[in-house]
Amino acid sequence: MIDLKLLQKDFDAISTKLKRKGVSDELMQELKEKNEDVKKAKASFETLQALQNAMSKEFGVYKREGKDISELKARVDANKIVINEALDIQRNTIEALEGIAMSVPNVPDDEVPDGEDENDNIEIKKVLTPKEFSFIPKEHWELAEENGWIDFERGVKLATSRFSVSFGMGAKLERALINFMLNFNSKRGFDEVSVPALVNRTALEGTGQLPKFEDDLYKMQDIDLFLIPTAEVPLTNLYQDEIFSENELPKKMTAYTSCFRKEAGAAGRDTRGMIRQHQFHKVELVAIAKPEQSENIFNDMVECASDILTALELPHRLVTLCTGDLGFSAAKTVDLEVWLPGQNTYREISSVSNTREFQARRAKIRYKDGKKNTMVHTLNGSSLAVGRTLVAIMENCQNEDGSITIPKVLHPYLGM
Repeated sequence: MIDLKLLQKDFDAISTKLKRKGVSDELMQELKEKNEDVKKAKASFETLQALQNAMSKEFGVYKREGKDISELKARVDANKIVINEALDIQRNTIEALEGIAMSVPNVPDDEVPDGEDENDNIEIKKVLTPKEFSFIPKEHWELAEENGWIDFERGVKLATSRFSVSFGMGAKLERALINFMLNFNSKRGFDEVSVPALVNRTALEGTGQLPKFEDDLYKMQDIDLFLIPTAEVPLTNLYQDEIFSENELPKKMTAYTSCFRKEAGAAGRDTRGMIRQHQFHKVELVAIAKPEQSENIFNDMVECASDILTALELPHRLVTLCTGDLGFSAAKTVDLEVWLPGQNTYREISSVSNTREFQARRAKIRYKDGKKNTMVHTLNGSSLAVGRTLVAIMENCQNEDGSITIPKVLHPYLGM
């Protein structure tokens, strides 16, 4: 959640930054009105409280001087009732402001470039040169069916569209990739964690998926639990409403989970193949850090994901997301896009984001900074999306006869 104290202190500056991220004038106006209501309610309560304190001091004077306190007591009692009413109004106005603020995205970092969508993202660099084929490379769904690795029709039979079933080497490669990625991340200092695939509403509010993106989540019918859209949710919320000591930070974690998304906002996009599935496997990186640590950790996470792709011999590029393509909780994001020769383009395979204090404020994650409690910074990133990595291997490592050469780094995981 955005810093409401900062909002009250300098509304215009925060408003200007949020508009860079596409926040509407209507929402900002509503936020401004509720912010003014909170200011008025606080001022009214503080005035009444000051009056009460003054009358309490007067009580002592009256008693010492032996004066009749009945009239003063009546005024004090009456003011107490008004104070309680003012306190209720203050609580209600703060709750109303926080309710609106929960739907307001994070403030983008100043260095994030302005832009409307992915076409305005800025390339940082390319890593590895795409292979030149002596034949027209096939797309991954053709290769998957030819090699018997993935069956899309049986996925539909078992569930609905955008589900698939992996067989044989396809299934083994998924398992090999998961183990390879977890081991790679562990060597980079990320502790492996196994987390539930179901989380409660509070956890999703903590990382920013709720209330705004409920339509994109799978919800249980008989209990207020949701299937996770990413391991970022349970990993970050492991420390919800907790206070770290300074020497416990940074906390760096990695986890493999299945992820579930309705893809409600992506109707009609990537309907064929494995690029955009309702259920997919992913290895995630999450870090909880002191503010002065987060930028270095952010760079380390980007490098870790890039190095995995390099080890798999997969050409890719790094891009800085513009304000219009930046996620709800992110203050800054670098995407890694892998080269897909069958599609003749780069496609996203990882997003690494620094949310600064945004998620920590929602989830109440702090650390003891001397005598005071300070909000941590939280970071997250894919390392990597397993299905998309498999897609990239199929398309980049294909041979003219349709066979696929397995990257050497995976051979030990396959008993090759």
